[in-house]
Amino acid sequence: MGKIKVESEDIADIDDSVKSEVPIELTYEEKVSNCSVIAKPMASKKLAKKCYKLVKKAIKYKTYFRCGLRDVQTRIRKGETGIVLFAGDITPIDIMCHLPGVCEDKNIPYVFVPSRRDLGASLGVKRGCLTVLVRLHDEYEDAFNELKEEINHLSIAL
Repeated sequence: MGKIKVESEDIADIDDSVKSEVPIELTYEEKVSNCSVIAKPMASKKLAKKCYKLVKKAIKYKTYFRCGLRDVQTRIRKGETGIVLFAGDITPIDIMCHLPGVCEDKNIPYVFVPSRRDLGASLGVKRGCLTVLVRLHDEYEDAFNELKEEINHLSIAL
């Protein structure tokens, strides 16, 4: 009924085998290779970074950004405008493949970014995010307009 004494060597062996491995950060090219076929127009590395910075600025104003598939979808259909960012590595793609068409019908600029984890990280959450709608605000108007122009100049290859 006494306690069993565990040797310190056994504990050291257990600690080495249980060590959690830190996930390796993928490069931009690897993230793009994981994206869906219909993820077009895809943001370049520089444009994706600008998108993430705009999202970080927008989260300071709670009503000026929408995140999540359901929220973005309802807000677009109700008439909100802005810039829509889609994650390109979504599976199954069927859950959101209709939204780019809705954005085109309503003349809302949209772009695909390569990683939903990065999109979620720019929102300040640990989970990934499928879609984000960013509305215009006076505080980040310059960055918003610059990003909107760059997205409008992207070509969609059919």
